[in-house]
Amino acid sequence: MPPRSPLPPRHGLGAAWLRTPDRGLPTPDRWPTMGAWLRDRLPERVDVAGMLADERFVYDTGRAVGEEHPYTPHTFVWFHRDLPDEADVPGTLLVIHRDERLVVVDKPAFLSSIPRGRHVRQSVVVRLRDELGLPELSPLHRLDRVTSGLLLLATERRWRGAYQTLLQEGAVRKTYRALAPVRADLELPVVVSNHITKRRGTWQAEVVPDAPVNAETLVELESEIGGHGVYRLTPRTGRTHQLRLHLHGLGIPIVDDPLYPTVHDIAVDDFSHPLQLLAAELELTDPFDGTSRRFESVRSLPL
Repeated sequence: MPPRSPLPPRHGLGAAWLRTPDRGLPTPDRWPTMGAWLRDRLPERVDVAGMLADERFVYDTGRAVGEEHPYTPHTFVWFHRDLPDEADVPGTLLVIHRDERLVVVDKPAFLSSIPRGRHVRQSVVVRLRDELGLPELSPLHRLDRVTSGLLLLATERRWRGAYQTLLQEGAVRKTYRALAPVRADLELPVVVSNHITKRRGTWQAEVVPDAPVNAETLVELESEIGGHGVYRLTPRTGRTHQLRLHLHGLGIPIVDDPLYPTVHDIAVDDFSHPLQLLAAELELTDPFDGTSRRFESVRSLPL
């Protein structure tokens, strides 16, 4: 494990770190200086010379790494990455609850839960770590970038384990609502049960016939709006894309779903058609004080 970072968080993100190899692994002859090692270690697109000149690389003591500093083995170097420009995600990120242990937000569609790929500053974690002054803030469960609604976050690492145990044991009741076509021949309510898998590098998850059930959703029709149904979805498991795939399997794919039934190539800054899926309610018994907690999204369909 690296020592504590000498650099404070920036944009809600901790500094990145690198470590020179241990003595003799490999021979340091190829790196006469720390500058030479950094150029070899980092991609060509990184302006190592400029970052060294601006003293953006530092040792764990906080001292700036110099271009001509002699190479030393087993040495930690810290720095902040350059972040790409990102289009501002429309909609309001609402904090609907905050206490010592939990933050509950109601997020708009297109805002990533965690910094990932092309979505770093435009993520719940990065924005709120900075805005709320909570450097250890982290989500307790997953919510797709294109999905709107409620997300639970722990304020500090020490609280994460107990809440995540509740989630893993299915002790947090989640209710979603989705806007989708109405099928007169579809008998509801219905429980959809099957086996879902998602292969790395693919956009869509898929159902595996005759495999053990690992995904289950109760689907109910609550009302109709403008020729579409508002469906109440109660997942009993939490597989990737479970709700989207289950409604697609029933012949009622969610309105404006960019992946099901067909993958659409949508520009990263196109926010014109939000997925009509809302994480609407969360219920749990707090593992620390035993209180019953219930949270509701202030958003409604259509989004």
